[in-house]
Formats: sequence, structure tokens, C-alpha cells
Amino acid sequence: MPKITKITAQKKSGRYNIFIDEQFAFGVTESVLIKYRLAKDLEIDSQLQRDIQKDDDNAKAYQLALNYLSHQLRTEKELTQYLREHEITPEGIQTSLAKLRKLHYIDDQDYADSYVRTVINTADKGPKVVRQKLIQKGVSAAHIDQALSHYSVDDQVAVGLAAAKKLAKKYRHSSFFEQQQKVKQGLMQKGFGGDSLSLIIEALALEADEDSEANALAELGAKKWRRYRLLEPRERRMKMQQALYRKGFNIDAINHFIDEQELSDDTE
Repeated sequence: MPKITKITAQKKSGRYNIFIDEQFAFGVTESVLIKYRLAKDLEIDSQLQRDIQKDDDNAKAYQLALNYLSHQLRTEKELTQYLREHEITPEGIQTSLAKLRKLHYIDDQDYADSYVRTVINTADKGPKVVRQKLIQKGVSAAHIDQALSHYSVDDQVAVGLAAAKKLAKKYRHSSFFEQQQKVKQGLMQKGFGGDSLSLIIEALALEADEDSEANALAELGAKKWRRYRLLEPRERRMKMQQALYRKGFNIDAINHFIDEQELSDDTE
């Protein structure tokens, strides 16, 4: 009967080399070494060796999972993908997941709840984007619904209003109409909608400013004028009107700007 003739420590802490009949046979973790009471002169048949190596594979998978979870919370889907990438067997993955669930080291409901709390406190995402992000991470619809039940309308308005103010500042050099549209589109892209979107827009209370509108028209109009300057006057006026009207500027203000540009060109 084959037997262990030597056991040596590996460079990697907590792992050992097992030699059978003076030949290296396999490596094991310390937990497996203790479980099977591996020692010199212990006889090992082929079945026992398979059992030991199977347990060692599971132990390696579990330790790999613990290391992965030590950095941040993960979903079951993320952990499963990680273990697959490290060539852990399906049995090793399921064994690790079962242990981790029992110890509450992995819990998709806790993950979803934590994700929503983080969004409320530090992010600018609305519930629609939050739901999509959690779906991508493999969280079930039931867990997502439970987590989002804590994302109240008041919280959505507070988070969305902070995002809306940044968007309004970003588009402050646009026409008032375009600024409003860009803010609304930006909020929708961030996942806000329905009543909460309306309340955010209401709380933002954007107001038109004549000076800002005039400056925005002058800035964009100058760019368009340079682009169309060499066209025949009638076509140039039409192109200018179309380009600036699409940006939300008043047609009378647009015509006044064009008149001034034409007058300026004539006097040069």
C-alpha cells in the first residue's frame, strides 16, 4: 500500500507538499492536512487520495473566494464569475457559495441594500439606473425591489436636484430652452423619471436670464456665421435661422443678430 514518506512546507504560507513513496504526489492546505491527519507513514490508497485532493480543491476555492470578498461586497454572480476565471470546478464553486451564504459573507439582499444606501449618500443615480446596475450584477428582481423600497421620493429629489444643478451649470451657455431640455435629458439618463423627475425640475426652478440668453446667442451665432458667411445672403439667412432656432433661440432675436452681422460685414 502506498504511504506518505515526507511532508514539507511550501513557500506559500499554509500549504504543504505530500510525498508518497519518495515521490511528490500533491499539495494540500493546512485545513486538509489536519482533517485527514496526514503524517509520515500514513498509508493512502487511490480513493483516499482522490478524496483528499477534492477537499483541497474546495479549500483552495473557498480561500480564493474569501480573498476576493475581503476587498468589497460582491454578488453571487460576481463571485461565481471570478472563481470560474480561476478554473475552479463547478462543485468547488457551489461548495464555497454554500459556506459563504451560511456565514453571511455573501448576501445579494445585503449587497443591494448597501448599493442603494451608497447611491443615496454619494452618487447621482436615479432608481432606473440603480435597477439596471443591480440586474447586471446578477441581483434578483425581488432583492432589487426590496432595496429600492428604501429609496424614497424625497431621497430621489435630493439626489436628483444635486445632479440637476450640475447639469444646469454645464449648459448655462446654451439657450434657456436648450438648457431646460439638456437638464431633463441628463436626469432621465441618470435614471430619474415619473413624479420624482417632475419634482426635481420644479425644485430646480430654472429662470430665463436675458443677458445670458443674449450672450449664448451671440457666441453660437458667431460660430454659425463664420461657417455660412460665404453663402449667398438669402441662403445664409435661412441656414442661420434653422441652426439657431433648433437650439431654442427666439426667431426675432435670431433675425436681429443676422441683421447686425450683415450690417457689420457691409461696413467693413
